[in-house]
Amino acid sequence: MCNVLGIGIDLCEVAQMERLLAAGHSLRLMFTEEEQGYIRERGAVAAQTAAGMFAAKEAVLKALGTGLTLPMTEIVISHTELHQPVVTLTGKAAEKGGRILISITHEGGMAAGMAVWLS
Repeated sequence: MCNVLGIGIDLCEVAQMERLLAAGHSLRLMFTEEEQGYIRERGAVAAQTAAGMFAAKEAVLKALGTGLTLPMTEIVISHTELHQPVVTLTGKAAEKGGRILISITHEGGMAAGMAVWLS
C-alpha cells in the first residue's frame, strides 16, 4: 500500500517561457539536455511545453518539501509515447525515496503542474 508523503502544485505563465525562448535564454539551469531537446521538438507549442514542465518541477519540489534546495535538473520529466508526463529523480532528489506522480495542464496562457509523492 502506498502512503501519500506530500503533494505540490504550481503555475507558470506561458508568456514568461515565450520570452526566455525568444531571447535565446539558456534553459540549462531548469532543464536537462534531453528535456531541452523535447521542448525544441514541440515547435509552436514549445513555450507551453516548457511552462508546463517548469510548473511540474516546482510542484515536485513542493511535494518533496525541499523548496529550491535541489537543482531542478535532478527532476527529469519525460513523456510516454502518448505524451503522458513521467518524472524521474536523480542525485540528491532521488535520495528522498518513494515515487512521484505528476500531471500537467495548460489553459488561457497558464500552465499548471501537480505532483504527488508516494512511499
